[in-house]
Amino acid sequence: MSARIVLVTGGAGFIGSNLVARLAEDPGRDVVVCDWLGDADEARWRNIAKHPVADVVFPEQMFDWLGRRWHDLEAVVHMGAISSTTEPDVDKVIRNNFLLPRDLFRFCAENRRRLIYASSAATYGDGALGFDDDNDPAALAALRPLNAYGWSKALFDQFAVREAARDLAPPQWAGLKFFNVYGPNEGHKGTMKSVAAQIWPDVLAGRPVRLFKSYHPDYPDGGQLRDFVYVRDAADVVEWLVSRPDVSGIFNLGSGRARSFKDLAEGVFAAAGVVPRIEYIDMPEALQGRYQYHTEARLERLRAAGYEGQFTGLEDGVADYVKGYLSQPDPYR
Repeated sequence: MSARIVLVTGGAGFIGSNLVARLAEDPGRDVVVCDWLGDADEARWRNIAKHPVADVVFPEQMFDWLGRRWHDLEAVVHMGAISSTTEPDVDKVIRNNFLLPRDLFRFCAENRRRLIYASSAATYGDGALGFDDDNDPAALAALRPLNAYGWSKALFDQFAVREAARDLAPPQWAGLKFFNVYGPNEGHKGTMKSVAAQIWPDVLAGRPVRLFKSYHPDYPDGGQLRDFVYVRDAADVVEWLVSRPDVSGIFNLGSGRARSFKDLAEGVFAAAGVVPRIEYIDMPEALQGRYQYHTEARLERLRAAGYEGQFTGLEDGVADYVKGYLSQPDPYR
């Protein structure tokens, strides 16, 4: 009897590699990674080196692989995307974040295979309409993302809901609006790393940490709020969805509690046993008009669907990240 196969696109990336780690815990499941690994000095191959990866597929070969192996496929977990919120090439963003997942969605629908994919809290824009993961087409169409990345994710969410309403969706389809995810295996992300990872070298070296000043009267410097969610919690939600083929729809994936960047920085200092030293610097002009000052996931839909897992508190998650990974010679999960 053949093993169950889960294909994880973007499987050597940050969230994707943590999903590979979580899904590979089941000895009856083969986890296949679809991704590019880059050169030897890049961290991406190390992100998956500790786990029993059954196969590696390059993205340009994905549909050929699917054409051969779809009979053995339990699900596709699609995490591959252009994730930079400042990517200037909108055509590149749309090719990767809309056209490719559109074709993948249709493949899964035609072949009756399940699909779980990454959406984003960036779809909510400045948050003026709140953070309710309403699946109503009118509610989704009303959202106004602040950048091309957020728009591409919103566009695909609308496509998925529209296809589902026409009975043209995979037997299970689930989109996850990830909020601010942090944790191990993000070292390759450069400026797109979480703030915890970006400030760690300064904390370690005894330098002051720099955070952006606020340009909103309701938020002090460092008081800008985000829903920070530990990547292990995100992986638990995805694994739960893989185990629940009856659950479909778009769901928020955050901790459900907004905390400030100052709280986050102080958590990193505390985990390192260092007295906090924080300085506030000017925000780049290009970001000042396209900046989210508050995000907080509403989790009612996820709970109503049956998810009962708990989310790690910020201080506990940061401490685990710092002590278990960032401060270690081998920081990979």
